[in-house]
Amino acid sequence: MSLFLLLMASVFMVISLNFMNFNSSLLVEWDIFSSSSKIFLFNFYVDWMSTLFFSFVALISGSVLYFSGSYMPMNSKFRGFMILVFMFVLSMFFMVFSLNLVSMMLGWDGLGIISYILVVFYNNEKSNSAGMLTVMSNRIGDSALLLSIAYFMEMSSWNYLLLDECLDAVVVSLIIIAAMTKSAQIPFSAWLPAAMAAPTPVSALVHSSTLVTAGVYLLIRFSDLMQDFKILSVLMYLGVLTTLMSSLSALFEPDFKKVVALSTLSQLGIMVMTLSMGFGKLAFINLLTHAVFKALLFMCSGKVIHNVGDYQDARKMGGEIFNLPITSAIMVLSSYALCGVPFLSGFYSKDMIIESSLMGDMFFFNYCLYMLIVGLSSSYSFRILFLSMISFTNQNVSLMSDEEDWVMLVSKFGLLVMSLLSGALLMWVCISSSNMISLGYMFKWMAFISMLMGVVVGVWICVWNKKGNMFLANLKFLEIFMIMWNLPMLSGMKFGFSNMSSYLSLVKLDLGWLEMFSGVGFYKLFSSSSLFLGGWNLNNIKNILMIFIISLMFMELVT
Repeated sequence: MSLFLLLMASVFMVISLNFMNFNSSLLVEWDIFSSSSKIFLFNFYVDWMSTLFFSFVALISGSVLYFSGSYMPMNSKFRGFMILVFMFVLSMFFMVFSLNLVSMMLGWDGLGIISYILVVFYNNEKSNSAGMLTVMSNRIGDSALLLSIAYFMEMSSWNYLLLDECLDAVVVSLIIIAAMTKSAQIPFSAWLPAAMAAPTPVSALVHSSTLVTAGVYLLIRFSDLMQDFKILSVLMYLGVLTTLMSSLSALFEPDFKKVVALSTLSQLGIMVMTLSMGFGKLAFINLLTHAVFKALLFMCSGKVIHNVGDYQDARKMGGEIFNLPITSAIMVLSSYALCGVPFLSGFYSKDMIIESSLMGDMFFFNYCLYMLIVGLSSSYSFRILFLSMISFTNQNVSLMSDEEDWVMLVSKFGLLVMSLLSGALLMWVCISSSNMISLGYMFKWMAFISMLMGVVVGVWICVWNKKGNMFLANLKFLEIFMIMWNLPMLSGMKFGFSNMSSYLSLVKLDLGWLEMFSGVGFYKLFSSSSLFLGGWNLNNIKNILMIFIISLMFMELVT
């Protein structure tokens, strides 16, 4: 099956180049039914963007399946895993090539359901809770997409690329909510690191090129219809906040796979930020290059975790540059591509995004945020490389390290080549003529200087902790970065996570005003009212005379 997917990747790559060369596309329509003036079509749109994206999906899926043959035990569960991965790719096919929202919903919902089954693959308490958080978070986006389908039905067509009229702000907001949940933007970011309970091949496939990029791809398809809406400025700042939150959390996260997941989250925030500024093609190129080196980074992290006795704590690793020299070299190259080191795949798109944003008319605060984002990506990347590769080993003496598994090494070769060359190739092919960029000397070097400063910060954090200085560990305010600004607690954990919140919920809510405005309060109100009304029912001459006098006085006032 992996060879079939790799062959499919080659075929779709050739088709994409052919569409680019002749500037053409293909539309396949199926008439479902027609009613009066409304025609409902099930159609597929094949152009250079969809075929290129699916070729990368097939390449990564084939590499991950080949990698899984050695990483996972060959039993009945592995056969089910292969079937699920193939169904995942099929759902991605419907999502990528669909021209209307109904056929896209088939792939969109299929991605969510199959990802839930893959996350709960190990069937333990941690994976079950992570799967439930994942599927419930994505249900919000599914509901928003269903409401968008109902809105498009009023326009007599579900086709979103051939609309003559502008979209309404409501449907644009619904589409943005659907994309935010699928791509784990704030406040729906908690499910992505929690989904690391899945097997590493699932993380390499789901959290690099398929599920998390579905929301960004949806925004790319709708980007031409959403340029005139002010909500894009809100989306830009949400992407910046997501990137900052995930980058700061990755600086202090001890879990090896969660650091890689948080780096994915930060790159998704950069893509969303790029889209909100109107650079759709740059966001698409960044999506493709990120998918390649992030899948490679997940596969290398799986090999490292597998090598240290299935421990995911980065503090129990170290010395892997001597134990796994080839895997370490591949992991360093993929991390360099993530940081945007010059002439690797991540450099071309990220550098163009930064320079294009600097050419815009924005606040100085926005420039500082962009440079901070570039520096933080270098900081957490160097930190995880230091803990796993450079520092002294903390492994058990009974563990044995080797590079004799050639299946794992061969599966990384294609992704390694694409991590080195895909950035330059995509920039040359996809962007025939870019906008003119005229920046000063310091502005041109600003991104590179920020990356170097981020490396310095990462070195300082690693050396400071390695000397036994627990100053950083004793800072209580750093805990909020380690738990992603309390988003997991707000999303899936209990609200009463501290004594103060327990006191407030018990004394001020359950035994306080909430009690007075519910059971006890209604009981006292009805009891006092019934006693008051019951007193008037007594055959007392004083009450009768009092009612008579009050009635006469009221009649005099009225007349």
